[in-house]
Amino acid sequence: MSQQTNAAQMTGAKMVVQALKDQGVEVVFGYPGGAVLPIYDELFQQNEIRHILVRHEQGATHMAEGYARSTGKPGVVLVTSGPGATNAVTGLTDALMDSIPLVVISGQVPTFLIGTDGFQEADTVGITRPCTKNNWLVKDPDNLAETIHQAFHVATTGRPGPVLVDIPKDVQFADGTYTPPQKAKVDHYQPRVKGDIAAITALVELIEQAERPVFYTGGGVINSGPAACQLLCELADSTGFPVTSTLMGLGAYPASGKNWLGMLGMHGLYEANMAMHDCDLMINVGARFDDRITGRVNAFSPHSTKAHIDIDPSSVNKVIRVDLPIIGDVGHVLEDLLRIWKSRGRKTNKEGLAKWRSQIEEWKAVNCLAYKGSDSIIKPQYAMQRLEALTKGRDRYITTEVGQHQMWAAQFLHFDAPNRWMTSGGLGTMGYGLPASIGVQVAHPDALVINVAGEASWLMNMQEMGTAVQFRAPVKQFILNNERLGMVRQWQQLLHGERYSHSWSESLPDFVKLAEAFGCKGIKVDHPDQLDDAIMEMINYDGPVIFDCLVEKHENCLPMIPSGNAHNDMLLPSDDVRAITGAGAALV
Repeated sequence: MSQQTNAAQMTGAKMVVQALKDQGVEVVFGYPGGAVLPIYDELFQQNEIRHILVRHEQGATHMAEGYARSTGKPGVVLVTSGPGATNAVTGLTDALMDSIPLVVISGQVPTFLIGTDGFQEADTVGITRPCTKNNWLVKDPDNLAETIHQAFHVATTGRPGPVLVDIPKDVQFADGTYTPPQKAKVDHYQPRVKGDIAAITALVELIEQAERPVFYTGGGVINSGPAACQLLCELADSTGFPVTSTLMGLGAYPASGKNWLGMLGMHGLYEANMAMHDCDLMINVGARFDDRITGRVNAFSPHSTKAHIDIDPSSVNKVIRVDLPIIGDVGHVLEDLLRIWKSRGRKTNKEGLAKWRSQIEEWKAVNCLAYKGSDSIIKPQYAMQRLEALTKGRDRYITTEVGQHQMWAAQFLHFDAPNRWMTSGGLGTMGYGLPASIGVQVAHPDALVINVAGEASWLMNMQEMGTAVQFRAPVKQFILNNERLGMVRQWQQLLHGERYSHSWSESLPDFVKLAEAFGCKGIKVDHPDQLDDAIMEMINYDGPVIFDCLVEKHENCLPMIPSGNAHNDMLLPSDDVRAITGAGAALV
């Protein structure tokens, strides 16, 4: 890492590049424009930071998210003023919802033009205030370096999230004094990381007595780092308590682990949702009681004592009132929790746990992921099973778009380590997966990176295949093509009288020809017998691939908690979906 130890005079543009170097930044995702040309000129004159030229600023933010989620490092984005900044808003909001550390640097019109409706002027700070942890407009070059260092601190400390630094063009040209990171004032933002020992001890007492406990884990475990994931595994395996996870938390506890229940929530597994509903002790570790998880709030886990471990105080008691809040970093709290539990004799209610495990095995026997196979049509579930079987054990990273395919990927692909699963959870951003896969591939050039997509979602940012080809990122785009907006169609079937209003396209491209137009490989498969060979062809090709997998058009993603229902009232594959009415449509 480069370090500028002494204060030095330099231009604002040079300060930006020097600050990025001093923060250890290796990659920037961006798109040039008039208001950031001084910064781009400085990037041109150095070789330490790699710049990835995207095709759209939204793509830049999602690439940075994929990079950040797969490495634990902040993703960095550079965009110009006006539309450059506004195009980044979706990615900023996505990162805020899913707690992904991003640092976005945007150009702005010169300070003397601010407020005059100058060319490509927008109130970037005002526009992005609701979708960032913090943002800054820097009008004094002497404050620029320190502001950038503060931005990195805020993005990566506490609950991670996106930040934005807006820099007028004249500030980029002006000279100022560079502040190195070690002299930057960041002590005004120091989130609490150690949990209250009395509260942790109280949780240990609950653990010792519980008959039907469950660990409900989220993305906060992964955000806390590998040590937190290891502590979760040790605690779960030592106590024998079952573990379930949100969409964002997959991989924090290994899917091959003996206490794994699978994902919970709207399209979660039957055993996970039933355990959450019937438990007597729910230990929430780094999750936020999202509505996709809770279902009907007044029927959510009605008989449990609820503990919530989270570094973000605003997430506690926001949706579900808990009995035992513990504010602190997941890793620190789990470390103290494990230490205190061990010091008190490693006690659990063994008799109660034995009955609980027996009950869970009965729920697992329901086989909630069963589906009707076909000898002639590829079922999307089968495609996911074959993808899992043929890529298991490889150095594999999975990203997804948003929709039915996303849920099937979460159900059928298994993750034994954190930071291997990148998806848009809270915002549900279609168009996320393709650029995210490029960001992951840039961070892990030798890994197998696969984006599981639906054709409609994939088309939203398909232009980023140009980025993949230009920068030789051998990402694999695995498209489950049902020629429908699958999840929309499913909801229309279940809740809107099978009136399929605009949930399909009559003009889809030939994805193989599209791949060839981009200069990469296209593969098309429409029969189950062809699938394995085609998947291996995709894996073995040494460049980017668009894989067009034609699947059953009207397959529903099950199991499912219909809107307005409790966890123990799930729609299973064996149920008649036509019996469901539109009573809970407001929660789509």
